[in-house]
Amino acid sequence: MQKERTLADKIFIVIKGLGMGAANKVPGVSGGIVAFVAGFYEEFIYSLQKINLKAFKLLLGGRFKSFYRYVNGSFLSLLIFGMLVSYFSVSKILDYFLEREELLVWSTFFGMIIGSIYYIGKDFKHWNRATIIAGTIGLVIGISISFLSPAKENDNLLFIFLCGIISVSGMTLPGLSGSFILILLGNYVLLLVDSVNALYDTMAELIIGDFSFINNPERIKTLQILTIFTLGSSFGLVTLSHLLGYVLKHFKYITSAVIIGFITGSLGVVWPWKHPIYMLDGNGKDVLDSNGAKILVNYERYFPDFALETNWWAVIFIIMGITLLVGLEWYGKKRRRKK
Repeated sequence: MQKERTLADKIFIVIKGLGMGAANKVPGVSGGIVAFVAGFYEEFIYSLQKINLKAFKLLLGGRFKSFYRYVNGSFLSLLIFGMLVSYFSVSKILDYFLEREELLVWSTFFGMIIGSIYYIGKDFKHWNRATIIAGTIGLVIGISISFLSPAKENDNLLFIFLCGIISVSGMTLPGLSGSFILILLGNYVLLLVDSVNALYDTMAELIIGDFSFINNPERIKTLQILTIFTLGSSFGLVTLSHLLGYVLKHFKYITSAVIIGFITGSLGVVWPWKHPIYMLDGNGKDVLDSNGAKILVNYERYFPDFALETNWWAVIFIIMGITLLVGLEWYGKKRRRKK
């Protein structure tokens, strides 16, 4: 039997969902890291693993309460609710600050990832030849991903389904940014900007009784793409959690070493000092998305000039990011001791 959650517990789960949703949308940041440092990663993976054949039998048999308890529905529903709210609120705030204070935002993320490396690595006492090799492999892969060039946009529905499976990996694998993977696959703008905006516009129109979107072929196609992407994400979330659960059970220390290496390598993705590189057409002009915004493809990184005051502010925000993660760890330990 699941223990009864207090109102405070429920609010905290929604806040955790907000954090995961916001992190998943930002290229280079992993929602899995949020789960890891906030202390609910194991419960998250465990709950997803419960979505199995037995769960479907309960659901198809009309035993909805048993199904809800079996899959830890109170936890998953609140967490997913927080993620959904995040996509239309917190992530919008992040977009706003990324546009106006990009250096400080990336500095904060950089510090938070350094803090997460400390959080994950400080209690890992199993370094040996095998785990060092595994950690090195994870490090090399993480660094390599940050320097890959993105593919062109592809709206093939089978590929969209695959994008859904891959993009959700950031929720189950700490350090792997699903949104950055979508950039590499060429579909970040299509799936996390255009599709989300289409859904938002459609919902706003439905609220006022406007059904004109039905006669808009482009909107219908975009909503279809979003539906397939969502199905792929749901499928990937469940299957990856089962795979990760198996790997953690049978190769726990090797897997942990790979994750530590991978997260360390991902620092290259969120390095604060970088110039954006935008997509260009054959004439060397910027390619714009449906909202008239330039399409980001990668970054040109550089070492900062500390003669400039703004770079010292960036260092301060890096320290703030580290402090935030260390503080979350301390708070999580305090709450666990009380329970």
